[in-house]
Amino acid sequence: MTLKPWISWAVLALAAIAPLSFAAAGEKDWPQWRGPARDGHAAPQPLLKSWPEGGPANKWEFRDAGLGYSGFAIRDGRLYTMGAREDGCYVMCLDATKGELIWQTNIGRASVAADYAQGWGGGPRSTPTLDGDFVYALSDLGVLACLNATKGDSVWSVNFVEKYQAAIPKWGFSESVLIDGDRVIATPGGGAFLVGLDKKTGEQVWAGNGHEEGAQYVSPMKQTIGEVAFYVTASKKGLVAFDAQSGNLLFSNSATGNDVAVIPTPILAGDQLYHTSDYGAGNVLLKLAAGENRTVTAEVIYALKEKSMQNHHGGVVLVDGVIYGSSKANGGVWMAQDLQTGKTLWEERMRPNRSGSIAYADGMLYCYNDQDETLLLVEANPSAFKKVSELKLPETTKVDRGNGAIWAHPVIADGTLYLRDQELIFAYDIARAE
Repeated sequence: MTLKPWISWAVLALAAIAPLSFAAAGEKDWPQWRGPARDGHAAPQPLLKSWPEGGPANKWEFRDAGLGYSGFAIRDGRLYTMGAREDGCYVMCLDATKGELIWQTNIGRASVAADYAQGWGGGPRSTPTLDGDFVYALSDLGVLACLNATKGDSVWSVNFVEKYQAAIPKWGFSESVLIDGDRVIATPGGGAFLVGLDKKTGEQVWAGNGHEEGAQYVSPMKQTIGEVAFYVTASKKGLVAFDAQSGNLLFSNSATGNDVAVIPTPILAGDQLYHTSDYGAGNVLLKLAAGENRTVTAEVIYALKEKSMQNHHGGVVLVDGVIYGSSKANGGVWMAQDLQTGKTLWEERMRPNRSGSIAYADGMLYCYNDQDETLLLVEANPSAFKKVSELKLPETTKVDRGNGAIWAHPVIADGTLYLRDQELIFAYDIARAE
């Protein structure tokens, strides 16, 4: 892939110092949770810098995605997502250009209120991961399934509750699994907190050790410092990292741990690691260094709480040294934060919204509010919040999501913006002629 000049310094540093396991994708695809590098950045592509009043042109709508908050994985003109119906939890594949169903496969029973706390809505929460000829998807009840990406045929499945005696998290299994070489990295929790499964068979080939905690809602990342590759995720006790070779616990940090829920995906920036969570936790920046005998030290550069980034579950993005995302601070705001110092650069009140999810593409932030049905197109500007355009969903879900809201993240692929509210999926043309 040709690197375009607007790629942030963080991505360039990451590619040079700490390479991730990238899912196979075309030049403009979004093949897994939070995009090609799992960092909320879309692949480089020319996109509209502003929209007409009322928003960009609607390409298509799909009205039967089922219950849930699952996001989208998109590759080669196909969109993969998940949804629950009365008879089961489904992985489905749509034509990404037309919004027509190609196949759907039931991977297990649908969850019910007795399984976990569903006052904020039920159904699958994770995003499928595409790799080669296969798609990997995790249900809210902990069934990890490998399917043929072309036809949806089942290849293998593992039930975390049955295999690992894992406890279903309070709000259901929610991570989006990571593919690393021949491994699927996933978090059953408990004694098998983080495991690696053979991606062809589902058999366990690796396991982290030294950390026995229940699974939270964090999607794992891979980072490399010196010659040590490791997986980093989080539990209620905070960040944890395991040697990808031995499984040994390399380091941990409690700054973003809390007793309720830890959700956002860590941000990798060369030899630095940033993380944030809600429920009073705040954010932390660690500087990592390789030591002797495959050890890694994690020096705290800062750990901030009140009036700083406290991201609930909408994620944050790093662009040119600045963290952008929604924060529960000061009654709920969109926020920009300097990565190196932790200083808040600007805030923008977001009421009546309680939270918001975010993605970055072609110099712009896509800020998806969770209550008022709007998506804001905002300049990635460290000096001020500069909204350029706004899109309001033509309608919202007819299904009962309880106290839940619009929590599926926005996705940008091949010149198209994809949004979801439960069973409804909307696709918008945002391509710009070069």
